[in-house]
Amino acid sequence: MAFKLPGLIGGLGITFKTMLQGAVTVQYPHEKEQPPARSRGVIALHEDNCTSCMLCSRACPDWCIYIEGHKEERPARREGGRPRAVNLLDRFDIDYALCMYCGICVEVCPFDALFWSPEYEYSEPNIASLLHNKDRLGEWFHTVPEVEPLEVGAAPVAKAKK
Repeated sequence: MAFKLPGLIGGLGITFKTMLQGAVTVQYPHEKEQPPARSRGVIALHEDNCTSCMLCSRACPDWCIYIEGHKEERPARREGGRPRAVNLLDRFDIDYALCMYCGICVEVCPFDALFWSPEYEYSEPNIASLLHNKDRLGEWFHTVPEVEPLEVGAAPVAKAKK
């Protein structure tokens, strides 16, 4: 049975033992670690897929997503058909000063317009600059990694019968 030194002497022994070990931290601005695959950094927008349905802004618990759109008439797809109304996106802003990065907006989007990007370096000296518009969110989209393939032996999801 090992004898343990009590109190202050035992604490100092642990301190001296850890002082002799190397540092475990990374000096961030000078050394950068690669974030893990599929890590959550910033929310990116694929503007072409957005139909301004506003499901993401309604589901957001912080109300940090602002969407504005309008409808335009488009010609019918086939001859004899009715003209169709298409929603076009005018404004899509996310206020990262309010966002709590829960990802509900990404999960609820039925058109795959919102994605997680692993980028985490977007701090601003002015809090008003944390309101990212659709152009800035579109720039983050280019950093979104490809979707990982299914694991070997995984069963594909069965399609619902109509």
